[in-house]
Amino acid sequence: MAVAETAGLDPVMGFALVGALGVGSQWLAWRLRMPAIVLMLVAGLVVGPGLGLLDPSRDFGNLLQPMIAIAVAIILFEGGLTLHFAGLRDAATGVKRLVVLGAPLGWAFSAGTLHYVAGLSWATSAVFGGIMIVTGPTVIAPLLRQARLRRRPAALLQWEAIVNDPVGALAAVLAFEIVIVVQTATGAGQAVADLVIGIAVATLLGLAAGWGTARAFGRGMVPEYMKVPVLFVLVLGVFGVSDWVLHEAGLLAVTLMGILIANVELPSYTELRRFKEQATVMLVSGVFILLAANMDRETLMALDLRALLFVLAVIFVARPAAVLLSLAFSGVPRAERMLIALTGPRGVVLVAVAGLFGERLADIGIEDGAQMAPLAFALVAATVVLHGFTLSPLARALGLTAADRPGVMIVGGSPWSVALARALKGIGLPVIIVDPNYMHLRAAREAEIETYFGDLLSEDAEHRLDLVRYEQVIAATDNDAYNTLVTTDLGPEFGREKVFQLKRSKDSSARHALPATLGGRPIGPNETYLEANARIHDGWEFRATKLSKEFTLSQWREKNPKAFIVADFGPDGSLRFLGPEAEPLDQNDVQILVLAPKREERKEA
Repeated sequence: MAVAETAGLDPVMGFALVGALGVGSQWLAWRLRMPAIVLMLVAGLVVGPGLGLLDPSRDFGNLLQPMIAIAVAIILFEGGLTLHFAGLRDAATGVKRLVVLGAPLGWAFSAGTLHYVAGLSWATSAVFGGIMIVTGPTVIAPLLRQARLRRRPAALLQWEAIVNDPVGALAAVLAFEIVIVVQTATGAGQAVADLVIGIAVATLLGLAAGWGTARAFGRGMVPEYMKVPVLFVLVLGVFGVSDWVLHEAGLLAVTLMGILIANVELPSYTELRRFKEQATVMLVSGVFILLAANMDRETLMALDLRALLFVLAVIFVARPAAVLLSLAFSGVPRAERMLIALTGPRGVVLVAVAGLFGERLADIGIEDGAQMAPLAFALVAATVVLHGFTLSPLARALGLTAADRPGVMIVGGSPWSVALARALKGIGLPVIIVDPNYMHLRAAREAEIETYFGDLLSEDAEHRLDLVRYEQVIAATDNDAYNTLVTTDLGPEFGREKVFQLKRSKDSSARHALPATLGGRPIGPNETYLEANARIHDGWEFRATKLSKEFTLSQWREKNPKAFIVADFGPDGSLRFLGPEAEPLDQNDVQILVLAPKREERKEA
């Protein structure tokens, strides 16, 4: 340990440690169902100021700030890519109010809290207040899945986070431009000229790069395998040139570039978005670990009672005031207004941008800019931990939960699908059947099962379906190719272990076999559409059976030799769909969902 503190880590070992800690924290958070940012915060603080094993300023030297700046630029570009105007037009009045009114109100109230409670200067407060508009889509998404809110409050929180992510970045960038130009220019006229020129160049360069990228990609001027590398090189180039004209104007340029690309019809947009999301996960992890590890003990010890009062004022005064004022007379019910007002987790973008801007402000003589990073850490840690543990109880208290268990989405309105949906609904699971053929949904409607008429892969479904309520997808239409397309498309979003499909009719033929990367997992006896629906027509049914010490799995098998186990439900409410080779949980209080002949057709009841 002493050697690490004096000599420092080799840069290659430092990069390896940051990567291992960042990705490891994300994986562990997934396993423990915790917000990843909490574990990344703890990991960075432990190896940094805690053990002194990693000191980014010492180990990476002059490379640290350029690395963080480039990573933040790519993160903000990703934020711009999430702002799709079509989705914004279809959003509810409440979402528009949270953006149009809530963002400037949140900026003003946050800046006031920073100045009067935290004691920061107006220059630092204006920059930091802009960043605090961001509620963090990467943080709110897992919280919403865990809480399983109703459609409208979930949509309000989700869209606020998505839209305000680039809006908050733009607000912080513009405030920072004003501060830095005023501080470094020789006179007011020169300051205004520098600011206007820098913003104009950044705006034009960002929009031109976005338009040029869209045209080149759309006309096939760039091969598919080079689209992602070309896009990332363009982002770095736009950032570098804009930043050379005016410090930090590159952040404005790349955000606008992302917004423009998000709103043109690119055939490969989905693939680009998924890759940049994966790259952003890596960058977010790395930046957060670096910023946490770069904190020194003296700065952390400076978080006194005033910092605590600042955090409390933001959570219980500034955030609720901005939300309640923006949603006043909007038609949003009072319970939903209260839930949104008391839910505002901050994420990695806040910490990354605050750390970067804080360093810049300190470099130009605004000393309290150095307090932005520790205050950002305190706010992020407090809000993530608080909302991570209180969102579900608060939603239940206000009557805004959609269901106590995660639901199932079934694609295809066949008799097999309706029978499975009835069984799932009978044990209290939210279930919906989706089909582009209205007549196929008739039986589901008669059974009072929730339905959606339309293509699941359409843009309308993306905006109208409340996907937060559903954790697993079963593709069971009569079109094998469509089933494969649905499960392949939704696999990255739901997790490939949570998407299933009926067996393809030609799977047994090597000529028609698909690679493992396409399609979903088998379910139940792994039958084709015709075979599965033939069983229903022959009188088979889905039903649930509870295991106990008196009635074990082996005893059930003896009494039901022809039946197939389709899923099991753990005592904690977890649902697992099973394939033909999977074994269910053989425990007390476990329920199994089985496909078996109807009871009246069996000799034993």
